[in-house]
Amino acid sequence: MFVVVWRFEIAEDKMGSFEAAYGPEGAWAQLFRKSPNYLGTELLRDAYVPGGYLTIDRWASEADFRAFRKEHDPEYETLDRECDALTGRESRIGAYTA
Repeated sequence: MFVVVWRFEIAEDKMGSFEAAYGPEGAWAQLFRKSPNYLGTELLRDAYVPGGYLTIDRWASEADFRAFRKEHDPEYETLDRECDALTGRESRIGAYTA
């Protein structure tokens, strides 16, 4: 399994929209589901830091994730730009294998 983890800081007035877009049924998950090797997304809200979130995207393998990105890069970049207004700050924590 291959996992990509992102950290986000979200303004309070955008938290609902952010959760809708980045949650397990949101726009990102819908895009990722175009790959049969996408295993799911978790959205975690920080219990102590308001507006702090993590996303955990799971893929069958790194090769599967890379193939998805190559095939769907224009869609990925478009969605990323559309969601820019929802995020105050985002950073990739890392990409991990299990």
